[in-house]
Amino acid sequence: MEIVGNLTSDQLHFFNSQGYLVIEPFASPEEIDALRKRMEQLLQGFDPSSTASIFSTKNQLKLTNEYFYESAEKISFFFEEKAFGDDGKLKQSKELSINKVGHALHELDPVFKEFTCSEKFSSLLFSFGYKRPAIMQSMYIFKQPGIGGEVLPHQDNSFLFTDPPTCKGLWLALEDATITNGCLWAIPGSHKHGLVRRFIRGEQGVSFDRPSPSYDQKDFVPIEMKAGSLIVIHGDLIHQR
Repeated sequence: MEIVGNLTSDQLHFFNSQGYLVIEPFASPEEIDALRKRMEQLLQGFDPSSTASIFSTKNQLKLTNEYFYESAEKISFFFEEKAFGDDGKLKQSKELSINKVGHALHELDPVFKEFTCSEKFSSLLFSFGYKRPAIMQSMYIFKQPGIGGEVLPHQDNSFLFTDPPTCKGLWLALEDATITNGCLWAIPGSHKHGLVRRFIRGEQGVSFDRPSPSYDQKDFVPIEMKAGSLIVIHGDLIHQR
């Protein structure tokens, strides 16, 4: 059966105007439960001693290694910056020390693959004019209490650059996301000003091609979401969490 777009003209207008769109509900309670339980299983099977790779948006050049590069085709685990003590051991359980898991969950794990490749995603993307949408990466992001690292203002197109720009981020809330537990913040309409810098891999590693602009925090608005809601993010939208 042919898949058709399911967004309304008002929804598309809001996205084009603001640079993001929240769709609720998107995932059912059963789907959310399946994804969360599957991640629990993956964490249970992960040996923390196998890697001490740390995810950071502040000093990626220093901390990036082959584990990060190879994660594009694997299911890799990245720790929070403050997860380890001076003795090199985790300060708390691995479940409370992980920043994110990525970046090929949609390819290698059957539970995440089934959900990501479902008709509801295809229908959503067809609404934006995609003919053969390609999934570049997937990740499961944690917001750990006490040690969660800050994610600075950025644009997704800095990291997933295409010419012409075609990147859209799809962010699913697996629990209620509020201003107290790490919801997204964005500058509405900032996508209209284009890409401000790129994250480039060179002989010396990875780095940005120019410094980050300064942003006024009062321009950011919180985007609180209920569990099961999905936000579509324009690749040039300035956002943080």
